[in-house]
Amino acid sequence: MRRRFTDENCSVAQALEVLGDWWTLLVVREAFFGTRRFADFEAHLGISKNILTQRLGHLVEHGVLARVEVGQHGSRHEYELTAMGKDLATVLTALWQWGDRWIYGDGHEPVQVIDRRTGRPIPRLRIVGDDGAPLGARELELRPGPGASPDTRARFAARRGDGR
Repeated sequence: MRRRFTDENCSVAQALEVLGDWWTLLVVREAFFGTRRFADFEAHLGISKNILTQRLGHLVEHGVLARVEVGQHGSRHEYELTAMGKDLATVLTALWQWGDRWIYGDGHEPVQVIDRRTGRPIPRLRIVGDDGAPLGARELELRPGPGASPDTRARFAARRGDGR
C-alpha cells in the first residue's frame, strides 16, 4: 500500500495524489495522443480492465478527464481531457524532454513535440525570469507561499536558522 499525501501542505504532494502512479500518467499521455475509448486505452497501454477502470475513474473524479456520452443507440461514453488535463501538456512535455535527453539521447527521441505553426520540434522547456532570461537551479529559491501551513513555515525557518 502506498503512502497517501492528502495531509501534506505541498503542491507536489497534492499533485501526486492525483497523478502519482505510472499508469495514471500513461493514461493521460494516451489522452494527449488522442485516445478516447476505453478499449483503445486498454489496447495501447496493455493495462488490465480493472486497473484502467480505476485510473479513468480517478482522473474523472479529480477533474483531469471528463466522461462524455457519445452513444446514439444505448449508453456509450468516451473520455476527453478537461482544461485541467490539457494544462498537463507542459508537465508531459518536460517529462518527454527529460527522458529524451537523459535516457534516449539526442537523435533517438521516440516522440517529438512539434510546433504546428513551424513543423519543427519545440525548444527544450526552460524556467525563465520576468525578463525572459533562462534561470538555472542556482538562481531558484524556495520560500513558504501564502498557503503555507505553520509546519511548512517552521520547516523553512529552521532551514534558514532564524526561527521565523
